[in-house]
Amino acid sequence: MITEPQRDQVVDGRYKLIERIGSGGMADVWVAEDLQLGRRVALKLLHRRFAADAEFVERFRREASAAGGLQHPNVVQVYDRGEWEGTSYIAMEYLPGRPLKRIVQEEAPLASDRAIDLIAQVLRAARFAHKRGIIHRDLKPHNVIVQDPSPADPSLRGSKGERETLKVTDFGIARAGASDMTETGSIMGTAQYLSPEQAQGHPVSAASDLYSVGIMLYELLTGTVPFEGESAVTIALKQVSEPPVPPSHRNPAVSPALESVVLRALEKDPARRFADADEFLQALDAARSAPGVAAYGGPGDATQTIPVTGGFAAVPVVQEEAVYTSTPADPLAEERRRRWWPAALAGLLVAAAVVALVLLLGGSNGVTVPNVVRASESDAKVALSQRGLESDVTRRTSDRPEGTVIGQDPSAGEEVDEGSTVTLVVSDGPGEARIPDLVGQGATTATRTLEGLGFEVTRREQPSDDITTNRVIQTVPGAGERLERGEEVVIVVSTGAERVEVPGVVDQDRDAAETALEDAGFKVRVREQEREDRDPGTVLAQDPAAGTQARRGSTVTLTVAKEPEEAEIPRVTGRTREEATEALSGAGFTVRTREQEVDSPDEDGVVLSQDPTGRAPKGSRVTITVGAFDPQLDPDPGGTETTPSATTPAETVPPG
Repeated sequence: MITEPQRDQVVDGRYKLIERIGSGGMADVWVAEDLQLGRRVALKLLHRRFAADAEFVERFRREASAAGGLQHPNVVQVYDRGEWEGTSYIAMEYLPGRPLKRIVQEEAPLASDRAIDLIAQVLRAARFAHKRGIIHRDLKPHNVIVQDPSPADPSLRGSKGERETLKVTDFGIARAGASDMTETGSIMGTAQYLSPEQAQGHPVSAASDLYSVGIMLYELLTGTVPFEGESAVTIALKQVSEPPVPPSHRNPAVSPALESVVLRALEKDPARRFADADEFLQALDAARSAPGVAAYGGPGDATQTIPVTGGFAAVPVVQEEAVYTSTPADPLAEERRRRWWPAALAGLLVAAAVVALVLLLGGSNGVTVPNVVRASESDAKVALSQRGLESDVTRRTSDRPEGTVIGQDPSAGEEVDEGSTVTLVVSDGPGEARIPDLVGQGATTATRTLEGLGFEVTRREQPSDDITTNRVIQTVPGAGERLERGEEVVIVVSTGAERVEVPGVVDQDRDAAETALEDAGFKVRVREQEREDRDPGTVLAQDPAAGTQARRGSTVTLTVAKEPEEAEIPRVTGRTREEATEALSGAGFTVRTREQEVDSPDEDGVVLSQDPTGRAPKGSRVTITVGAFDPQLDPDPGGTETTPSATTPAETVPPG
């Protein structure tokens, strides 16, 4: 059983829900605590009933992707997105404040300066997005958050003309470039703020966003939108065909200069609007500084395209030339205008009704084929069936979402007999491709390879002992697997070997030091240094030093004490044989003893001389000559040697 999110519930092991602050047809928005980073975020949770709808999930993904790439003071920052219990979420910057729509409802009409300040910030956000190829497509006061004033910053008070800070959010139907998401039978966006080209299902551009901003400015200045109706279709018709009531007619405080800016932004033809957000901003600055100047020449007679059931009809629309100056209007001219508009409006409605009736009835000889391209397969079949037409489906691989109609035969607008078959070409999706083996390749090359196969690529980094920096460790899914084009492939890119802390091993025994370093993931190199004052094998120094960070697998060099190659030979002349032998053996020398007859018993067993003296390599032989007083000693010219051990008595060579 599906349960709704509750207060104190933790989403995806990270975001603790605190309070729901908004709800729409698509998602709920909660204030949540980010348990990892200790900050508050706004968590947008897609309604679970839409979790299986590919279009809604795509809008959610697109919102995170579009806004996540826009780091600007007037754009709400997106921190994270993910999946949780069968639905999707977006974690974004939490802004204590009010939607601009609430300010309109509670305070409009606003003073001109305040309205200009607010709209200028919206335009700066739009300009930043447009320069990066992103069209918002749904700019409206509901998607603009005006931040609460900071107690520490009184400059943000805003209620009496001081500066207010706002941020644009909800990039759910934003797209790069001029592509559109408007499908047959549906309008993506809010009708009161849609540009005429959006209302007609035409591709959108930056000028479409500027039209929506013009509607917002109109609403801030007057307290109402220029076009209202009982249904979205009615409002869309007005967006396409009706000129707006000049804002000064609803709020006399609106200056002619500012009114000119509003009406230019609301031109039906995108080419007649401001060229870009910069030009719009310059016009607002000029209107602020010269409010009494100005005049805006509106469009003359034109032919507008009005959407009707089954297609669009070209209907001549005579638009009043709107010239606004600071001088009073001619009362007679004003009266003529009041009399002219009801007749013109009636003519427009009659023309639209006639065209619609003709299209619906299709004449007495046949049926007009409706346009079902971009509709879903099921919606297209329903639309054809309602006209008394049969449908046949063929499928083709396409970049369009699976199940979308990408072609039809006969074409829209053709006259056919009732009961005829219309062949629908339906997208079978982009098809599959096999993920190649990219391990060891450069990250840029791997990304281009995958994008060339039609995949979306996400990069993730992690350390590796085996793969060098900025090269691919693996892909997810792995090499050889087949995946639908358009799906996401993650490339895991090496940041090089992990850096770890070097343990301290100075004063340790060499074996223990090597073991500690190898356990920490390092290689060890040893160089020896002769030291008479330290035990052989003792670590004297290390490089890198203890506590520093070094790449795992790198080498630590140890300096280890060793015995000197040469040593000072102890002087033993005058000592007894035993004392001399012990001293020389203990110093690492081999002892050879020769005896020499002496005349005095005092010299018996005493070292008379040694050879060599000074320094000599350890282990070399030192010969000592010892006095012998016993005349009965049998001479032995061969002599004997002792090994360098303090416990081994020297062997004697008798006097010869």
